[in-house]
Amino acid sequence: MKKYIVRFSILASFLLLFSCRDSNKLTEVVEVPLPTKEEKITIGTPNDVKADPGSFELTKLSFPYDALAPSIRSLTLEIHYSKHYLSYTNNLNKEIVSTEYENMPIEDILKKLDLNNAKLRQNAGGYYNHTLYFNILTPKEQTPKDTLASSIDKEFGSFNNLTNQFKGQAEKQFGSGWVWLVVDKAGKLQVTTTDNQDNPLMRNALVPGTPILGIDLWEHAYYLDYQNRKGSYVDAFYQLINWEKVNEYYIEALKKVKKV
Repeated sequence: MKKYIVRFSILASFLLLFSCRDSNKLTEVVEVPLPTKEEKITIGTPNDVKADPGSFELTKLSFPYDALAPSIRSLTLEIHYSKHYLSYTNNLNKEIVSTEYENMPIEDILKKLDLNNAKLRQNAGGYYNHTLYFNILTPKEQTPKDTLASSIDKEFGSFNNLTNQFKGQAEKQFGSGWVWLVVDKAGKLQVTTTDNQDNPLMRNALVPGTPILGIDLWEHAYYLDYQNRKGSYVDAFYQLINWEKVNEYYIEALKKVKKV
């Protein structure tokens, strides 16, 4: 069922949702028409959103757009999922048609791509990063358990230490980018950051590894809800992490390390 929300004021600066860094960094612009004063906004459902035919599809949200409110409100989540994530997916599929990458797993594309190919780099990274992001969100607050919990205690000293390090890196990240919890090539957990839509699978990674958790720090992920209060968004996001899913990614990443 579609929901109708009346918005009485929307900042003029959001006629275009954008996130950007300094002049040497990539800039993302996704046109998102927003309503005028007192115009109704129609919020659909995630199942309404389909990528164009191609190698990659959108991951399915397991909850409606309003399930994460008030931490992430329905309008923010819908725009993020149905505009930004969809745009990366469609653009990636267009970029790889009739190339060596067309039937390649996304992880292999990221490891092999030429970093000078800006379009492929941005869209392949954007697709992978957002897929992980939406897969590790949940309306039900959780804490790490099982193998992951033990490893966190062993390698960070405690869950609180991991939390403080992750949030600290997120708040220090200047401009658009991501903070990751990764399994490095030695099978150890590390917190690291990347700019724009890069990620630790790429050849330029400061800490190469397999991401199992990531927070989107582009402004499109939080600005409608939090404006310049990025720290509040980071705190809210941390209450929405699906640690069961993160644990699954952790086990898969460990298996890959043992095979190398």
